[in-house]
Amino acid sequence: MAHTPAVEQHKVIIPNKHGEKLVGILHESGSREIVILCHGFRSSKESNSLVNLAAALENARMSSFRFDFAGNGESDGSFQYGYYWREAEDLRAVIQHFHESNRGVSAIVGHSKGGGVVLLYASKYHDIKTVVNLSGRYDLKVGIEERLGKDHIERIRKDGFIDVTRSGNFEYRVTLESLMDRLDTNMHEACLQIDKECRVLTVHGSLDKVVPTDDAYEFAKIIPNHKLHIIEGADHSFTNHQDELASVVVNFIKETLHQDRSTAN
Repeated sequence: MAHTPAVEQHKVIIPNKHGEKLVGILHESGSREIVILCHGFRSSKESNSLVNLAAALENARMSSFRFDFAGNGESDGSFQYGYYWREAEDLRAVIQHFHESNRGVSAIVGHSKGGGVVLLYASKYHDIKTVVNLSGRYDLKVGIEERLGKDHIERIRKDGFIDVTRSGNFEYRVTLESLMDRLDTNMHEACLQIDKECRVLTVHGSLDKVVPTDDAYEFAKIIPNHKLHIIEGADHSFTNHQDELASVVVNFIKETLHQDRSTAN
């Protein structure tokens, strides 16, 4: 039986450009290059999908780093609705940190809002050639009413904010500024800026009730170098399809690394 090197996990703290500390877990699996894993809305680096992906990457001897965006999990800052571009800048800080530590970043993977963030990153910075979008939303004007209610624009213009509650308990505040930030984020325009050398995989569940599967097909239409994988029967978080999700993502990253090495040789 092949010997698997012991995997070490380290907590790493990286400042973003606002001086906020971003907290993450580095899974050292022997590879110099790192796969960065980005969580979704109101989630964290401890989300089931990210923890399971990190384990699957370990088995494939690929190091990974899963971290909390500012205002989430253990990281500094207050939680904000919207701010997709700001999270793309958090990701930039993380990638630069590893580059300065003489570590390469082989791929960036994001779930849900994190899927949008990795695509925005690829549209602005052209230094990562493998991007994985899991259940990302194509049209950010959609999905707001479900969370904020029908008359949200009128209420937020009147009061300046909306407090979102669940079962009577306060969850988070949406300000007019943060709502407009989301409405002004244009995924279509951004995706047109992604290099054709950048390989993008979109994975979406056929039974996703949060972000419709149609969004995945829209990404497939406009991203130049794109592969689409629909997981039949899966929900937004791939709750009962974690193994298939991990297999699809790890194989895609492996293939692209193999292509890169073949090209280099």
